[in-house]
Amino acid sequence: MRSLSIAATGMMAQQTNVEVISNNIANLSTTGFKRRRAEFQDLIYQNIRRAGAQSSESGTVLPSGAQVGLGVRTSAIYRISEQGNLQQTENRFDMAIRGNGYFQVTLPSGETGYTRDGTFGLSAEGQLVTAEGYTVLPGITIPATARDVTINASGEVLVKLDNQVALSNVGQVQLAIFANEGGLDAVGGNMFLATPSSGAAQQAAPGQAGFGQVMQGFIETSNVNVVQEITSLITAQRAYEMNSKVITASDEMLSTLTRLR
Repeated sequence: MRSLSIAATGMMAQQTNVEVISNNIANLSTTGFKRRRAEFQDLIYQNIRRAGAQSSESGTVLPSGAQVGLGVRTSAIYRISEQGNLQQTENRFDMAIRGNGYFQVTLPSGETGYTRDGTFGLSAEGQLVTAEGYTVLPGITIPATARDVTINASGEVLVKLDNQVALSNVGQVQLAIFANEGGLDAVGGNMFLATPSSGAAQQAAPGQAGFGQVMQGFIETSNVNVVQEITSLITAQRAYEMNSKVITASDEMLSTLTRLR
């Protein structure tokens, strides 16, 4: 009875759906998090009568066939890259990107990581680093004698030094964009790695064509909409229950067959 395996694929699909939704809800407060959405495809079909097949020796053909689907499968889990809200903080080294782009970070492995999490601080050497202590590219060092630090929308880091009227430029934050953001590989810690699917990173200063601007003293919050996620969770739960009822009904039908004499 095909309905048993078909309903089982439906339960597995909804289980994946709930796992994606639960991860979204769990990261409701994660800085720069982008919610995910599971996508599904129907499985291969079995032809009982193929449409267009010859139905008689006189050459008549079937106007429509008879196909039985074999269920559903997960085709992809997409990352929704819409802008999260900007939340003001008390840290002058925090940065948020308003628009497209990712901060570039040197990972311990030597690879370049990409993140929307602009929760930055200074290392013991005065270098701009992430909350994990990873260097923010291109490597900007704030002098220990700096009295004030300003980061403008173009990513220029300007410091006020003693006995100087004008601000000194000590570096400029560079952003990266990708032809296919969905192809980035999430490795945890709010970090992504480039893949052949994402394409190579295109780098430029904030505010250039196609690149967002940097806002000092802000962070980007998660773009998860909790009301939408709870609604999706309830829908997935009901779909899971209905697929389980199909299995129960199919089992009862098989039991009826075994009782025939």
